[in-house]
Amino acid sequence: MMDLRFDSQDDKAGLQLIEELTASAKKVQKQVLVEILTRNAETEYLQRFLSGQCDVDLFKEKVPLVNYEGIKPYIDRIAKGEPSHLLSAEPISELLTSSGTSGGRPKMMPSTAKDLDRKTFLYDLLVPVMNKYIPGLDQGKGMYLLFIKPETKTPSGLMARPVLTSYYKSKNFRNRPFNKYNVYTSPDETILCPDNRQSMYCQLLCGLKQRGEVLRVGAVFASAFLRAIKFLEDNWRELCLNIRTGNLSDWVTDIGSRESVTRILEQPDFELANLIEAECCKKSWEGIIKRIWPRTKYIDVIVTGSMAQYIPNLEFYGGGLPLISTMYASSECYFGLNLKPLSKPSDVSYTLLPNMAFFEFLPVTKGHEGEIGSVHRNGFTSNSCLETDQNSRKKETAAVDLVDVQIGRCYELIVTTFTGLYRYKVGDILMVTGFHNKAPQFKFVHRRNVVLSIDTDKTNEEDLMSAVARAKRLLEPLECMLTEYTSYADTSTIPGHYVLFWEIKHMGSSTAAWRKLDSSVMEECCSVVEDSLDYIYKRCRAKDKSIGPLEIRVVQEGCFDSLMDLCVSQGSSVNQYKTPRCIKSKELLRLLDSRVIGRFFSQKPPVLPTIHQTS
Repeated sequence: MMDLRFDSQDDKAGLQLIEELTASAKKVQKQVLVEILTRNAETEYLQRFLSGQCDVDLFKEKVPLVNYEGIKPYIDRIAKGEPSHLLSAEPISELLTSSGTSGGRPKMMPSTAKDLDRKTFLYDLLVPVMNKYIPGLDQGKGMYLLFIKPETKTPSGLMARPVLTSYYKSKNFRNRPFNKYNVYTSPDETILCPDNRQSMYCQLLCGLKQRGEVLRVGAVFASAFLRAIKFLEDNWRELCLNIRTGNLSDWVTDIGSRESVTRILEQPDFELANLIEAECCKKSWEGIIKRIWPRTKYIDVIVTGSMAQYIPNLEFYGGGLPLISTMYASSECYFGLNLKPLSKPSDVSYTLLPNMAFFEFLPVTKGHEGEIGSVHRNGFTSNSCLETDQNSRKKETAAVDLVDVQIGRCYELIVTTFTGLYRYKVGDILMVTGFHNKAPQFKFVHRRNVVLSIDTDKTNEEDLMSAVARAKRLLEPLECMLTEYTSYADTSTIPGHYVLFWEIKHMGSSTAAWRKLDSSVMEECCSVVEDSLDYIYKRCRAKDKSIGPLEIRVVQEGCFDSLMDLCVSQGSSVNQYKTPRCIKSKELLRLLDSRVIGRFFSQKPPVLPTIHQTS
């Protein structure tokens, strides 16, 4: 295996390492798999299929492709206290909670101490890539809004927490070398503050106070960055008061945050407070990022996949600043980098680095069900990668290796990691756009089966259908029935929120159903839908406040007939037409909105259940 260490201060060495890894992708991939099998041959999981052998071909023949349910019993046993060698020869040091869900619970992925080094390696490689395209980053700081989320202990004593919380709390992050890419306006104490409101306030205050030094701004996801802009819009007067007086607001009680922010405030700054106030007072906030932080060179946020829906908002507030998605990662594994960071969001491709894990790809069957709705891919739509799950189940094509994928084809990503996942189906659908040397480059197309997503939530069609089925029962005493529904993620509001379009028929008379609907009943329908969704949605909605109240828009009777007519006029088959359960087409949304006769919102956040990490 190639060494994960290199001098992060040496841009030339970093770029050269990328070239070496990608040029030898096939060789490196084989080395990775041999090392994983050799290390973990005696684990209970691999023993089931390989009986201690380390043969690569036998691995592909005998070890099955699995989803989370296939690996969950082993993870649950480890969480309850059984030894790590059920899955990994190296001790499992923590369990990383994924934003994906299983039965309403966060998935838990095994992680080891050495896995932090792999993550750090990828972060370090970002430095030479960014310096290659954007010079002068050593002349200032990054205003990155980074947060931790709640963590729990499993019965075994292992921590279960989100992957970024794990990283920000690690010595790898806290002891990072302060090279020209790692200097932030936010003190570590504010990032590690467990109260998200205090953390947000303090990080924005530090970013404003160091306004003249800020060269780039960002967060992990586009949704989080836009939440910060909304927070600034709601709190700029108090932030300006703190800058003007040199004193931090009394309600900020986190000791580490108070001490670190007080050092940055130092003394009153009337001029800076007046300047910020003058910009925030203006009627329009268009271009507010460049107006407040004029030296900013780009906005660093993920804008691929479901985050593409936020591009118009980011462009409005950014005033023309480039939007850069730097890397592709998940709770299961960190995968690769965007080697052309200045690409337009619609053109972003990620190069998978062959030393991060062993990668396989399951070809996705191409279908002709355009009437179900186009795949939303990085800001534009295409039917070329639309899955036909029925066909896929009938004939599952064999997985192919990293270097054997074909340009223009779509695949589901499968990983075998150093931490105990073997031939694990991540659920991401990717399209091959080209190669960097021998390593393929991919566009993120979508998550399998996900129809709605605002933040880290991922609601699939089955969960949405079940939630709607529970809520529509409330209509029965009114002699009303739900005849059809669809949904979309409305990101025109901050935070974004789920919107359901409902067509309702009154069964007792010819009176239009909506005239009989009581607003309290419809508001309760909104709440029942929210209460029926999974833990991640509820956490984002009730605790993180990153999702707004769910909305039901009641449409005129016959609206969904018109929707079908429009889809058919655009080429859909009448025989195969199915109502799309999630709408992304602007034209279809305009039709639905033109028929809205009532709008109702959830009046209370869902109850956040206590999560037991084991079953």
